[in-house]
Amino acid sequence: MEFTFDWQAAFASIPHLLTGIPWTLLISFGGLAIGFLIGILFGLLRISPIRWLRWLATIYIEVFRGTPVLVQVLFIFYGLPQLLGGPINAIVAGIAAIAVNSGAYISEIVRGGVQSIERGQREASLSLGLSRTQSFRYIIWPQAFRRMIPALGNQGIISIKDTSLFSVIGVGELVRQGQVYIATTFNALEVYFMVAILYLAITLTLSIVLRQLERKGLVGQ
Repeated sequence: MEFTFDWQAAFASIPHLLTGIPWTLLISFGGLAIGFLIGILFGLLRISPIRWLRWLATIYIEVFRGTPVLVQVLFIFYGLPQLLGGPINAIVAGIAAIAVNSGAYISEIVRGGVQSIERGQREASLSLGLSRTQSFRYIIWPQAFRRMIPALGNQGIISIKDTSLFSVIGVGELVRQGQVYIATTFNALEVYFMVAILYLAITLTLSIVLRQLERKGLVGQ
């Protein structure tokens, strides 16, 4: 059996696939924005001097890092409506899944970033008359955040790829648009090849931006 790759069919699928990119980016960056806020909260709780707060943060982090994002989105989309007594929009479920999943990983990024700042800097700022809050806001956090950016960028790339799983709940993202197009053309190989290329284009763009920031000394040490 002779195999041929139909480049014309592959390129013909691009306009249809592009309609899924806005949803992919909306879910990714919407979820990451919320996940970043969650990550800051639980990352700081993780290093809190109050023991039960540390345990609360640890439980959250271990639960959401220890379970697949696919299971999380299925629970949110199919399970929570039974508890809430009403349906949840698929886009909302996707954003929520990215938020709680990325938030768990970002929590550890925040914890590591804050703890990487030498204790002497905090002590010096306190000796200069700054309060603990001012010391954290003006001395610790700016330096810690700069060191977090590469890891946050990597988490962003992971979350973008995770959205490909949300076709199972009917979200019209990139993979879902590919599935719909395949159902009418039966060009599975060509279409999934272009889906992979589009994901690669998105993630490579983000990787290049991060590398440029590192070269200019805007992130890292």
